[in-house]
Amino acid sequence: TYELALLKRHAFGKRSEQLNVLQISLLEEVVNADIAAIETELEELNLTAATPAAKKTPKRAPLPPELPRTEIHHDPENDHCACGCQLRRIGEEVSEKLDYTPGVFHVERHVRGKWVCDQCETLTQAPMPAQIIDKGIPTAGLLAQVLIAKYADHLPLYRQEQIFARAG
Repeated sequence: TYELALLKRHAFGKRSEQLNVLQISLLEEVVNADIAAIETELEELNLTAATPAAKKTPKRAPLPPELPRTEIHHDPENDHCACGCQLRRIGEEVSEKLDYTPGVFHVERHVRGKWVCDQCETLTQAPMPAQIIDKGIPTAGLLAQVLIAKYADHLPLYRQEQIFARAG
């Protein structure tokens, strides 16, 4: 029984981890080499990060000029300010939306004038009409056409893209 207990303790008992002194020196060399490599990479990254490139801001391509355009003017309801003075036009804000009627694309230009009162210096501008996609180009007509073609006519989007490309 003593020998059995000794064998069990030897096979399944606690052990302490022991490292050879030569193995420790090998590990230290590897760690030092890794640290040196990491430091050189950091220096290279710091040099490239020090000269930041100009950030590319996404620009929306303008709608083709050959499409017919209809202008829709949005002006404030009153041409007088709350203080009773006449409003003066100082500029305008133009946004273009792509619309589709069966077989024809056209562009809606929404022109919103900016008006200011000379006395109380309040800026007045007509609100933008409600849109399905905020700050988006498509109108309700174009979205309706795409959704009907996709779900009612079972046309995938890539085929619709080809059809629209042929249509101009």
